[in-house]
Amino acid sequence: MKQLKFVVLFLVINFGALAIGTLLMNNGPQTDWYQQLNQAPWTPPGWAFGVAWTSIMFCFSFYMTYLFLAEPSARVKILFTVQFILNVSWNYVFFNQHLVGFGLLIILALTFIVAALLFNFRKLLPIKSFLILPYFLWLLVASSLNAYIFLYN
Repeated sequence: MKQLKFVVLFLVINFGALAIGTLLMNNGPQTDWYQQLNQAPWTPPGWAFGVAWTSIMFCFSFYMTYLFLAEPSARVKILFTVQFILNVSWNYVFFNQHLVGFGLLIILALTFIVAALLFNFRKLLPIKSFLILPYFLWLLVASSLNAYIFLYN
């Protein structure tokens, strides 16, 4: 029962982050500003972002449940909180404010935090660490997309 409560809690928090980020981006991907940017040739179609983030947040919510039950330390709470703030703020900084360079710094920091969650706790959760792997891999792709826009615009 405790596990179910944490799964629901992390699902609410993580999908809440997606909702807040979506609101803060102010229709960013559909704006003329974004559409006119020189984008990376490997940029996925728009629908792929929704599918990816939905899948990622389901997996991440289960990962955080397992991690929090195994180690409810301040370190885990801080990493998760920083991850939340960076994830939400990137949308605002990149899409709303058009600060591509600052957005790149944010997404690289987010990638670093998710990597810390993955690598620091992989021995504690060896099989369950695969649940955070999609998040890390997607952030590598997203970072490369942001970097391309930074370098070629």
